[in-house]
Amino acid sequence: MRIVACNSNLPLAKEIAKYLKVKLTDATIKRFADQEVFVEIHENMRGEDVFIIQSTSYPANDHMMELLVCIDALRRSSARRITAVIPYFGYARQDRKPGPRTPISAKLVANLITEAGADRVLTLELHAGQIQGFFDIPLDNLYAAPVLVQDIRKNYNLNNLVAVSPDVGGVLRARAVAKWLHADLAIVDKRRSRENQSEVMNIIGEVKGKDCIIVDDIVDTAGTLCNAAEALMREGAKSVSAYITHGVLSDPAIKRVSKSSLKELVITDSIMVRQDTKDAKNIRVVSIAKLMAEAIKRISEETSVSSLFNDPKEVVKQIERNKN
Repeated sequence: MRIVACNSNLPLAKEIAKYLKVKLTDATIKRFADQEVFVEIHENMRGEDVFIIQSTSYPANDHMMELLVCIDALRRSSARRITAVIPYFGYARQDRKPGPRTPISAKLVANLITEAGADRVLTLELHAGQIQGFFDIPLDNLYAAPVLVQDIRKNYNLNNLVAVSPDVGGVLRARAVAKWLHADLAIVDKRRSRENQSEVMNIIGEVKGKDCIIVDDIVDTAGTLCNAAEALMREGAKSVSAYITHGVLSDPAIKRVSKSSLKELVITDSIMVRQDTKDAKNIRVVSIAKLMAEAIKRISEETSVSSLFNDPKEVVKQIERNKN
């Protein structure tokens, strides 16, 4: 097994390699003066099972090009199998045509990765499940729930919790967390009664006096998240926290979260954590390195990955055992 780290999230790649007890492959991934990407692998890759770790986060196009060029370099180096490990899959929100004469960019990205020479893809919490069908190669879509649920169990009173979906589309994700925590479920229903009117948020479910945990896959500018927190507090919630897999946190997200009603925002390190995020008083990061590393190990050994979606407590115990 070989691990190749591109430039989007080196700290995560190093943690994954540490868990697997392997060294990162010696490689040069740089840009020429005109910003063209250049990749050179300094070790023999012939016949190797290679995993490339690269989130296609901001700047998405640069990181995507790094991934594609790296896949091509490894294919031409006669690697036996190339797995693109993409903790955060950029362009995932462009999974359908929102109107006439618009692209389905997620499908285009899937085609590019396949044509570059990847044999399979490992990713985390795709924004839309149907993206798995955009690929003509095997794809494993992991869920961050085992990591997030364990953190909730450590830090919250489980007898007073309500899992909250910030919109109707995220109900399945929130319901899964609620089931594992034996908690109730609530939904934030957003709607405009007519055009040009401000968005009204209605809460479906009982939240009065409860510790609410908003569960979602992506936080970008945090506008919807902070508005949902305000709506829950108006309905009498005791506290509101948010557990989000991918912390995109485009401006002015951090400022909004800092000034919001949120007790805390917990994100994973699927996207490299910036210094301003680390400095924020109510933003905390949990690592998905062990989860990703365990999935890589199982793919390399040709064993089951789906068992990682079982009860989070058992999954975490199993990961810790394998680490030792």
